[in-house]
Amino acid sequence: MVRNISVAEYEAVPRAVLAVGNDYPAGYEKAPHKHRRGQLLYATSGVMLVGTGSGTWLVPPEQAVWIPPWTLHSMRSTGMPLGTRNLFIEPDAIEGLPEDCRVVKITPLMRALVLEAVDLPLEYDADGRGGLIMNLLLHELRSLPVQPMNLPMPVSGPLSDLCHEFALAPDPHATIDDWCRRLAMSRRSFTRAFRAGTGISFAQWRQRACLFAAMPRLGQGEPVTRVALDLGYDSVAAFTTMFRRLLGEAPSRYFRQVADGHWPAAEA
Repeated sequence: MVRNISVAEYEAVPRAVLAVGNDYPAGYEKAPHKHRRGQLLYATSGVMLVGTGSGTWLVPPEQAVWIPPWTLHSMRSTGMPLGTRNLFIEPDAIEGLPEDCRVVKITPLMRALVLEAVDLPLEYDADGRGGLIMNLLLHELRSLPVQPMNLPMPVSGPLSDLCHEFALAPDPHATIDDWCRRLAMSRRSFTRAFRAGTGISFAQWRQRACLFAAMPRLGQGEPVTRVALDLGYDSVAAFTTMFRRLLGEAPSRYFRQVADGHWPAAEA
């Protein structure tokens, strides 16, 4: 398997698609960086957070984040060892690749292709079996189901500043009226501006902000009760309902399944 090599070692390899496996310790953080190639960053174990200037993406096991070429991004694990498989794809390798970051579900076929791809040498035979695997992988990549696992941010302005401030200390009880007062906006103007800036409703965004704040702590083994109450939830049940809605399982069961290698599916 091609594993744990630096960007300089593979960037110039004359192949349209390169597959690399990397394993990271719990709590690992990678500073903002970018690649000339597009990247599919696939979590085979553990949970990671990937950040860009336009938002943050939560990537549970058996899901991946697509990062377009030249996109500045950071990555960190959420308190448990992280296993990844990476595809680095030339910008002109195939038409129709996404132009924005997104979390996608790894289908059984895509998983088999990626795991096979990382066992190929970097300079695989482009006209032989290796080239066929990579070509099919490119076609499958374009049709992977998109998952609602991002925390989008408005690009600039007071609303952007408030969103970033809230993400550092989210409050599940925050209301549109609270934010309208902070921003001196009418409710109608706020809701229109918020959806234009994030693409989702305030209630959806608030839930995701709470989940993203909770995941690193839960991944480090903090009790669910402590995390839920610290975030401002009135009860563990209310927090669990939110968590289950977004990730498909209660927190304790979710992380137990992650540790055992069985991945629950998030809602689409």
